[in-house]
Order: sequence, then C-alpha cells, then structure tokens
Amino acid sequence: MATREARARWTGSLPDGEGTVALTTSGAAELGFSLDRRASDTPDGTGPEELLAAAHAACFAMQLSAILTFGGTPPESIDVGARVTQGGPDVDFDLTGIALTVRAVVPGLDVDAVAEAARQAKEQCPVGRALSGVPVELQVL
Repeated sequence: MATREARARWTGSLPDGEGTVALTTSGAAELGFSLDRRASDTPDGTGPEELLAAAHAACFAMQLSAILTFGGTPPESIDVGARVTQGGPDVDFDLTGIALTVRAVVPGLDVDAVAEAARQAKEQCPVGRALSGVPVELQVL
C-alpha cells in the first residue's frame, strides 16, 4: 500500500510565529500557515482544518466515484464541498462538525439513488473514517 508524507515547520511563538506545510511525497504544494490564518477568515495561507476539509472532500469524491462506477453507473462529474467547523464551549479549536455537500452528474440515476451511494461513501471514505470522532452532515443536491 502507498505511503504519503507531509512536513510542517513552525518558527516563533504561537501568537507571532508562522509555518509552512509541504506535501513532500508529490511536491505538489507548499503552503503557509499561522495562528492568525487558522483563527480568522484571512485569505492568506491555510490552516490544519482547511487541509482536513480538502483531504475529506477529495477522498469522498473518489469513494463515491468508486461506488457508482462499480455499481454500473459511472459518474460524469462529482463536486464535493467540505466545511470543517471548529470552536466549542471549552476549546476554540475543537472540531465540532464536518458538512459535506455533493453535486453529482450520473447518467441513469436520480438524486435519491445518488444520495444512497453518497451515504455509502460517507461510511467507506478512509479519511472520513479517520475523522470518525467528528459529526459529519451529508447533503446531496
């Protein structure tokens, strides 16, 4: 089985420092991150929660495609939005939920059939299973 790697480097104190995260297996990206970027909606850089959202969306789209394809109805396209929510009564950075929004074009299937496949994908997606301690809401449009 494949192994994937990423590396993060942080310099400075938490309030004033900053870091970079690199996708080292592929070399596809190096992104900046900081507390400011994590705790606000600033457009510069990213944070761990956004990276989790991207990983979950990508994994879910591939899992849904697999279910549909092996079920005999390959999709034309699948668009998945993932929103990771954080913040709770005790710790502002606790992950409190993940919302997945799915739009899929699947010839021969209506939205109810796609929604059933999406429910299966939600249960089978490896990234989603790794995040099983966080409630996941699924909406198929």
